[in-house]
Amino acid sequence: MKTFTLSMRSLLLQPLRSGLAIIGIWIGITAVIWLVAMGNGVSQQAQDQIRDLGAKNVIVRTVKPSQNSSAAGGGMFLSYGLKRADFKKIAAGVPWVEQAVPIREMRKTVRNDQTEQEVRVVGCTPEYLELNQLTVERGRFITDQDSTFPPKNVCVLGGRSAVALFGFENPVGRVIQIDTDFYRIVGQTSQRDPTAAIGGNLDSQDYNFDVYIPLRTLYHRIGDQTMTSRSGSREGEIVELNQITLSVADIAQIDDTADIVDVLVKQDPDHKSKEDVALVVPKELLKQAELLQKMFQVLGILIASISLIVGGIGIMNIMLATVTERTREIGIRRAIGAKKVNIIWQFMTEAVVLTGIGGIMGVTTGFLVGPVVTSALTYAKNNRTTYQSLAAIPENVLNMVPIIAPWSVWVSFVIAVVVGVIFGLLPAFRAAQMDPIEALRHE
Repeated sequence: MKTFTLSMRSLLLQPLRSGLAIIGIWIGITAVIWLVAMGNGVSQQAQDQIRDLGAKNVIVRTVKPSQNSSAAGGGMFLSYGLKRADFKKIAAGVPWVEQAVPIREMRKTVRNDQTEQEVRVVGCTPEYLELNQLTVERGRFITDQDSTFPPKNVCVLGGRSAVALFGFENPVGRVIQIDTDFYRIVGQTSQRDPTAAIGGNLDSQDYNFDVYIPLRTLYHRIGDQTMTSRSGSREGEIVELNQITLSVADIAQIDDTADIVDVLVKQDPDHKSKEDVALVVPKELLKQAELLQKMFQVLGILIASISLIVGGIGIMNIMLATVTERTREIGIRRAIGAKKVNIIWQFMTEAVVLTGIGGIMGVTTGFLVGPVVTSALTYAKNNRTTYQSLAAIPENVLNMVPIIAPWSVWVSFVIAVVVGVIFGLLPAFRAAQMDPIEALRHE
């Protein structure tokens, strides 16, 4: 206790010097906690999005071929991707599949009497609702009866599509126009947070601006051909299906399912030459996301540890200067009976106290990561149109919620104390090795 009192008194004699030494450790500890928390937040969001794809799902996705591909076949339309025949073959080729859900999606402008809205029109089957964890807020979803020949012109609006077209009125029973056809609204889904795009990438997919119609209706009313304008020229595409999602009962069947689907798809020479179909296994993506989280944590600790080491070097330099300035004091203490170990303990205690205070301050500010980062991201989200640099920030990052890892708090504090011990050793031993007589002569 006496040693601690002496150490505190010595540190308080030089408050500016002590404060500068503490700042290095403070920043280092804060950096460890913040980097790990933000890494956990981004990784957790990615893992949640991948889980939304379904750990028991295998996804077969249409991919646009490269420019030098033979997909165009010399015609004016680029034909590629999954076909209806692929769906029949895959559904029949994997006997243990619980659900096989095909979809066709395209960007369209829908209209009512007063306004229009660009949406994603999704041709799907009734199973799409449960597969994508959607809920019906009003009316109903698409049913098998809607697809009986001739298919019915009915649709279900996503939550924000309904608001954009009809405000907060009940849209069920109203009519919208897609191209030249009119569709009666039979339901509306609840709004939900964006999730991962089903197709292997983790770009955000917003179901709220969807309009769902029966897949067979899309075939008969809209067709497989689409025209897009790019750089003043028009491009035509022929795509029958954008995606087939297979759901199995047991996660142990995922690998076998993926292998069989891969073989079935590659039996078509068109797919093999164009490379226009991709296989996505969310279970594997989840493993990659978990590995990425660990890598980010390690990287964050390494980066933050550098600042801790720099802070430790700063403490060592300050302690060495302190030893030189207090040479006469050391000589007096040795002359009145203080042993070398007493001198070592005093200077070691001073170094540990400095790092300990810095550690406590770092842990305190570390717990502010949540409100500080959330406020900063909210500001960035609200000002993306004002500041051009903010527009480049991915949506996933803007929606990230930092998650403090308990281990990062105590590990960073322990590292700070260890840094104090290590970098306090040299000054302490140098002070203890001083000759008492020479120290008393020092002016």
